[in-house]
Amino acid sequence: MKTFETERLRMKLADLDDADFFLELYNLPSFIKHIGDRNLRTKQDAEHYIKERFLPHIEKLGYGNYVVIHKELNKKIGAVGVFVRDGIEVPDIGFSFFPDFEGKGFAYESASKLKELVATNFGLTKISAMTSDENIASQKLIERLGLKFQKYVIFSDDNEELRYYEN
Repeated sequence: MKTFETERLRMKLADLDDADFFLELYNLPSFIKHIGDRNLRTKQDAEHYIKERFLPHIEKLGYGNYVVIHKELNKKIGAVGVFVRDGIEVPDIGFSFFPDFEGKGFAYESASKLKELVATNFGLTKISAMTSDENIASQKLIERLGLKFQKYVIFSDDNEELRYYEN
């Protein structure tokens, strides 16, 4: 499951060639506000992040973070992934897109396809998602994906209370 497609999008597993892309995406003000500052300041930081975080996850589980490419434009427009995280029993789905590509259905299109594929290929029928109270757009997308609000959670390395959803 290294790549997959939808009508408008192509998704590929993240790799070192995507360092510049993740450096830009992860430094968007909206990413930092809603997801967090990953402290990527240079291309080398992004390469290290991919090597230490993305690649081991992909190697171990066969899935992880996917770069979303707009087929017609042949342009990287965002990322979607399913992750196993410490402190969460159920793998969670996450997504982030450049502002010009938000609100156009790309996040739903890619996330719903990924959700379907991890269920079929890896037996992950239970998926979770988390977002802040103020991120209404993500809450709507998460609910559209079939997940329901369960509770609030706080991670030990972060003081922010997040909305936790499961299907």
